[in-house]
Amino acid sequence: MSSITSRLSEWQKKKLCSLLNHANLSLLFKASVHGYTPAAFNQKCMRQGPTVVVAYNNTGYVFGAYTSKDYAQTNRDIVDEKAFLFSFKDKSIKEDPMRVFSGNPQYAFTDSGPNFGSLVFLYNNTATVQSNPRPDLYQFDPQQMHGNDLNLVEFEVYRVEDCGGLMEKPWRNIQWNAERRKALLSTISEWKPSVSSVKQARILLVGPVGAGKSSFFNSINSVFKGYVSTQANTGTAGSSLTTQFRTYCIKPSSSVSHIPFTLCDTMGLEEGLNAGLDVDDFYNILKGHIQDRYQFNSTMPIQSDAPYFNKSPGLKDKIHCVVYVIDACKVKLLSDKMIDKIAAFRRKTNQLSVPQLVLITKVDEACPLVAEDLKNVYQSHYINRMMQEVSAHLGVSLSAVVPVKNYSKELDIEPQTDILLLNAVIQMLRAVEGYFDDLDNLVKPL
Repeated sequence: MSSITSRLSEWQKKKLCSLLNHANLSLLFKASVHGYTPAAFNQKCMRQGPTVVVAYNNTGYVFGAYTSKDYAQTNRDIVDEKAFLFSFKDKSIKEDPMRVFSGNPQYAFTDSGPNFGSLVFLYNNTATVQSNPRPDLYQFDPQQMHGNDLNLVEFEVYRVEDCGGLMEKPWRNIQWNAERRKALLSTISEWKPSVSSVKQARILLVGPVGAGKSSFFNSINSVFKGYVSTQANTGTAGSSLTTQFRTYCIKPSSSVSHIPFTLCDTMGLEEGLNAGLDVDDFYNILKGHIQDRYQFNSTMPIQSDAPYFNKSPGLKDKIHCVVYVIDACKVKLLSDKMIDKIAAFRRKTNQLSVPQLVLITKVDEACPLVAEDLKNVYQSHYINRMMQEVSAHLGVSLSAVVPVKNYSKELDIEPQTDILLLNAVIQMLRAVEGYFDDLDNLVKPL
């Protein structure tokens, strides 16, 4: 399946969240991916707590409905005094959204899909809306609500989540001052593999399409360069933008004299057969058989007689640490198929005793309190909850889950972002050191 991304722009999300007490929005359903049917809606959105449905039309209207009660597919009218319809125009940045409450909260919505009486979304299993304003349900001017355009270009559903505020104390202690940033850079620059035949640790980034693998390399590169760098190809696309196996070496700069690691990037993981990174290609990468700039073929793994196949890899060519990259905004969207695929990759990695970490990206987008101040990352109840869910889903210890914020829209580096990124690199190097220690123990005589 292609990457599932929110259609809401940043300002649209802020405008919508202003109606919801600035709660966090977690994407549950996207009609262009899951289907324009109430059945598909019910499959993804049942018993999810408070939700908001968001419709988009070609006229530029963003409109929908909020409910504080579960969808449970009872086919009954649901009482919800907090439910409301809303609307705003795409270009009306300064105007407040329109909000309409029910004339009778006893009939806030009908529990058979996105049916609000006056507005019925996915009408007749199509990308349309039925509009029938009524004073006993929801009374509104159709022109103001949707511009009389009832054809949808997209329809989404978000879980409305209370971020849970901040913990009294951080559950991991991080120093956020300039001295700490300098110390982290120095520690990384001075680190050397304990095995003489290896000059640089090779760290492999693996994750679903759009999780932020290439952005993480760009962000780490930016930290060492001292300015925001965009060497690796990034962006939003339906399938992986990375089509080659790439090994990225970061050049020393005025801030550091030595970079002791190489970041390796791969195709994104996808759910379908013959889509995304193949598990056999992954295994060959771990063993050091695949060389830089190999062009992936999702329908056929690399063959031993291929030009980019290294038949006699040394320890320096192998992967010394695997890092799974997960978007914090999409933890709830990790499908069973994706979790199973990652589990298959983890089994291959375990066979070779390669250490594994999980990188949680986009923590600022997932939690408004972290967006407000990155130093809140280890005090945010929401981020803590997402990290625990990832730990449980992927079967890794919580100590192996590390949150980061990548550089994506900034023009200049920021000390707090750098510190979080550098802390992640430190954890990777520690994992690599454990890998080399295990190798050393294997070759020691009994």
